[in-house]
Parts: sequence; C-alpha cells; structure tokens
Amino acid sequence: MALPAYAARALGPPLQPEQGAPARTTCPRRHSRVEAELAVSRPGSVPASVRVGPPRGVSHGFNSQPLLDEPLKASSSLAGAVHAPLFALLPRGRRRRMRDLRRRWDLGSLCRALLTRGLAALGHSLKHVLSAIFSKIFGPLASVGNMDEKSNKLLLALVMLFLFAVIVLQYVCPGTECQLLRLQAFSSPVPDPYRSEDESSARFVPRYNFSRGDLLRKVDFDIKGDDLIVFLHIQKTGGTTFGRHLVRNIQLEQPCECRVGQKKCTCHRPGKRETWLFSRFSTGWSCGLHADWTELTSCVPAVVDGKRDARLRPSRNFHYITILRDPVSRYLSEWRHVQRGATWKASLHVCDGRPPTSEELPSCYTGDDWSGCPLKEFMDCPYNLANNRQVRMLSDLTLVGCYNLSVMPEKQRNKVLLESAKSNLKHMAFFGLTEFQRKTQYLFEKTFNMNFISPFTQYNTTRASSVEINEEIQKRIEGLNFLDMELYSYAKDLFLQRYQFMRQKEHQEARRKRQEQRKFLKGRFLQTHFQSQSQGQGQSQNPSQNQSQNPNPNANPNLPPKLIQNLTQSLSQNSSQKENRASPKQNPGQEQPEGNTSNGTHDYIGSVEKWR
Repeated sequence: MALPAYAARALGPPLQPEQGAPARTTCPRRHSRVEAELAVSRPGSVPASVRVGPPRGVSHGFNSQPLLDEPLKASSSLAGAVHAPLFALLPRGRRRRMRDLRRRWDLGSLCRALLTRGLAALGHSLKHVLSAIFSKIFGPLASVGNMDEKSNKLLLALVMLFLFAVIVLQYVCPGTECQLLRLQAFSSPVPDPYRSEDESSARFVPRYNFSRGDLLRKVDFDIKGDDLIVFLHIQKTGGTTFGRHLVRNIQLEQPCECRVGQKKCTCHRPGKRETWLFSRFSTGWSCGLHADWTELTSCVPAVVDGKRDARLRPSRNFHYITILRDPVSRYLSEWRHVQRGATWKASLHVCDGRPPTSEELPSCYTGDDWSGCPLKEFMDCPYNLANNRQVRMLSDLTLVGCYNLSVMPEKQRNKVLLESAKSNLKHMAFFGLTEFQRKTQYLFEKTFNMNFISPFTQYNTTRASSVEINEEIQKRIEGLNFLDMELYSYAKDLFLQRYQFMRQKEHQEARRKRQEQRKFLKGRFLQTHFQSQSQGQGQSQNPSQNQSQNPNPNANPNLPPKLIQNLTQSLSQNSSQKENRASPKQNPGQEQPEGNTSNGTHDYIGSVEKWR
C-alpha cells in the first residue's frame, strides 16, 4: 500500500536496511523490536517506546475509519511511524502487514462487544424465564421481575445450587436405588452377606426332622494324606462354575497349576505327584461324560488305584460332592442347550458292568443331534433323560435293574430311586444349591476347612430365566420332573437347616470365646489387686501374727466378715478335696509335697467367683 504524496516527498526514496540487520519476520512482537533497533540506529527518529498512541494489542475501537480514508494523524501509533524516517525504511509488504494487524485488532474488539452483548441478552432471557416459572409456582408472591438486584442474585444463586446438587446426586447415585437415600443404612447394622439369595423370606421353617449327625458336616479332609474329593457333575446345575472354583479359587499350600488354553489343571498334593481332586477340571471325564453315582462309585477306585496291587492300595476316604438346581430351571436350561446342538453322546451310562442297550435306552432323535427342537417336542419324548435327571444320577441304579424298566413296576421303581437319591445325598460329604451361591461357599468352607479366595457370585439372570412359559407349561414340566421336585424340596430343607446349624454353632463358639476372654481378664485383674493388697498388709504386720489372725494368708482383712467366713470354708473344702484326690497317688506315711498344695491366690479368685 503506497504512502500519501506529501509523506513520500518528505521522506524521499525508501532506504534499504543496513547489512547485518535482523531478518524479516511476520510476528507482531518482533515488529516492535526491529522498529526500536532501527530507530535508535537512525538519528532523528522517534523510539517506539515514546510514540504516541494506544498500547500494542489495543485498538481505537470498531468505529475507527480505515487508514486510507484520511491522512494519518499524529495521535495514532502508526501515524508517528509514518512521519518518522523508520516507517520509510520498511518495505511495502511490511507496511501492508502492519495495517492488516490493525484491522485484526478492530475485529477482536468487535468479538468482545458481541460476546458481552450476547451474555447480557442471555441473562435477560434467563431472568424472564425464571420469572415466569416462579410466578407459576409462587403465585401469591411478588413477581421476580419486580425484585431488586440483590433478590435476583440470591435467586440465581439458589437455582445454581439446586442444579449443582442434582448433578452431584446423579454422579454419586446413578441408579434408582440410592444407598444415601436409605435412612435405614444409618441405623441398621452391616447386612449379612449370607442373607436370602433367592429373594424369599429370610425366616426359614423346616419341614423335615434331621438328627444332629445329619446337620453337622465337618470332614477331616487330609490333603497331604490319601483322601480324595469326587465331584459328581449333573448337567446344567452350575457345576462348571463350581468346578472352576475348586481348581482356581481355593487357598492351598500347593495351588492347582492351570495353564492357559487347557481346561484341565494339575492338582497335586503337597510333596506328592498325586491328585486330591477327581473332577472334570482336574482328571477329566475319566469315568465317562457326566458320570452318575452308580458309575463313579465303581469307577473312581479303579481309576485312582488301578495300577497298584490290591494289597498295596491305601485305605482312602472318598468324599463325594455335588450341586443341585431347581428342576424347572434346570430342565429349561438343558432344553436350550440341546437346541444349540448338545447331545452328550459320549456318556457311557455304565450300570452293573455294562452300558444299556438301544431297546433299554432309545434315542429321542434320528439325526446327528437334536438342535432346533421346540419345547413341546422336547417334552413329548418319553425316553428323554432330562426328565428326573437329578434323581437318576444320584441314586443307585443297580437297585432297580439299571435301565431295564421291566424289572419292577414303575411306581415301585420311582419310590426306590427317590429314597436311594435322598439317602445318598444326605450321606454325601457336601452338596450345594445353585440358587444359594454364598451359602454354598460357606458350607463348603466349614465342611472341608478350606477357604476360597474370592466370594461366589449369584447370577439371577440365566438362559433358563429368559424363557417365558405360561402356567400350563410350567405345571407340565413339574409333572415330568416330579421326582426331582420332591428331591429338591428335601435337599433345600436339609441345606438350609445345615446352614442355620453351622451359623448357630459359629455364634455359640464366638460367644464362648468372648466369655473365656472376659473371665481371664477379670481373673488377672483380681489377682493383681489381691497381690498388691497382700504385699501392703504383709509389710505392715508380722507374718506370724498375720497367720494366727487370719487362717488364709491371702485373705484381705478389708473384706466383710461374712465373705471371709465363706472364703475360709471354701478354701478348707478345696484343700481337703485336693488332699483326698492326691492321697491314693502317694505311699502311706509320706507327706504331701509342697508343690501339690493349692495356691491361695487361685482359690481366692475361684471363691470370689462362686460367692458372686
């Protein structure tokens, strides 16, 4: 951009910068440094620090006219540079950039003005909106628009505080049930982690009468010896999850070694290359896929000690454990699993030394699997092994002729199977229920004296729970599994009674320990107090006189006479009883050793306890 004519004539031809001058730059901050250096080096120039005009970065305003509309004035920061020889030294491009910089400063002023007015308009609109809202809520009260400035500020502060509280509440308590809003949390104690897990009533009313031996299940399991835990895995009862807990979640001296990508883990005894667990994830399906009670009892001893001579086999204790589940949920879960292609064809079903024939155990499908079968077809098959599966797998099938249905009538067969399953379940070392995960963990830990690392998780949402059935279908499923329904009712009653018994025993043991601790502390206190009193009395009186006045050297003269009499009698009785007990052990004519005499301090403490 060219200079005015009078400025060009006054300045003459533009001068070139001296050699060695700083290089050109477009940074606004470096413009001032270059101008100052060149102004100082040129005589007659005005330094940039004393030029008239606004500071750097501040413009005259948005309404200032362009630089070329009128001659430059001396009051402008660029006007002084125009009349100075320094401005003539700058090239034309540099002067143009300086004028563009001035225009940018005016654009910044415009943005600031727009922002200020926008905020003012937003505040005014917010004020009218709040006025309308509060006029609807607080009708009789004065309008917000007529309030003074202080009232407006107070109202705005209250609104902002309310919004902040809502945001904090949503952050701290995002769900519908907030622990902070439950007033019971401040008064009630810590909830029991073993509370009712199936959302039923916490008060349990037993239906069956069990003996103390049936309820007290405490196995002396010696993991370093020859004892073996055998896990009977029934399909679709949560046995896979429990089996993983056994090999991955137990605190052991020598934990199971589980490698990545392998289902089986190595569970050896400490110092031995022998397993202590017979399950799917430790030994695999050594007795067949999902072997039942009949198969395991005849197969496990042969598998464990098959290579040893019968005379060299150790006397092992086989502790059988299993997991049961609600029959309807288990049945629906198995149906969904069969829909996905499960067949369990590898199951041997060995009974009495042989597998069943095709006539004894027909198949419900003709193809490779039964995938995609509807629920009605699944229920209509009379040979479906899903019916009463839990009773069949827990009973001794040799009692009913295995899978030969012609051995006895159906009614008698069902009764024998049910009684056998109940008996085997009751005499098992442990059994758990899928619907009570935490109680299952508790009973296992108390039974085997083995603790899990992390607690069990109760999953209330499963594939079976996602199946919607009507009441008619549910009743039909219950009818198809009537033996399992009765067994599960029996098992649930026994399970909860065992849990209550173990909890009561634990509370009684804790109460007894607290009483013993308090008794011990009280005895120590009385002993210390008596010793201090007796030492003070012994220093003030002659020992012989004290012995003649008080038959008990440990007695306190400050005690009431009645208490002293009672203590003297009890001491004499205790001494005579101890002499009588110790006299048969001594030879006639010998005196009782001094060490066998009763200690007055302990007798005194016992007498005080008896008197109280």
